[in-house]
Amino acid sequence: MTRLAVFIATVAYCGYFPIAPGTVGSAAGLVVYLLVWWTQSRAIEVTLIAVTLVLGIWSGTIAERYFGGIDPGPVVIDEVLGMLITLAFIPAGWTAALTGFFLFRVFDVIKPYPASSLERLHGGFGVMLDDAMAAIYANLSLRIVMWLLPAWVR
Repeated sequence: MTRLAVFIATVAYCGYFPIAPGTVGSAAGLVVYLLVWWTQSRAIEVTLIAVTLVLGIWSGTIAERYFGGIDPGPVVIDEVLGMLITLAFIPAGWTAALTGFFLFRVFDVIKPYPASSLERLHGGFGVMLDDAMAAIYANLSLRIVMWLLPAWVR
């Protein structure tokens, strides 16, 4: 069961990338978002966000024990969740998706309140919820950017 949890938490071992594994995990999130975009289904989008959150809490808790630390670097399922939330319910083309990617990475790094507080939660909850909050900030910011620059960000 530990092997499966680590596989899920590292998003098929993407988290083992030697340089910027969080950015690689976010890029994997863009690939997952592409599947959502193709379906054009809000039900699938919501379901995928919920399933990713639940799997991330479970696998993140086990992965913390496996790696022996809090929110270990190889765990990147939280970045996939972050990208799904960042782009949720936004008709995002490539420019908007890449802008959302950049905004999420910024908010994930700076972790404005309450994301910084959520990071201190125990186990997989802390792993997942701080990125979910950063993604909410990124989603709202992306909506503002798309409203201010509609010809540039689609």
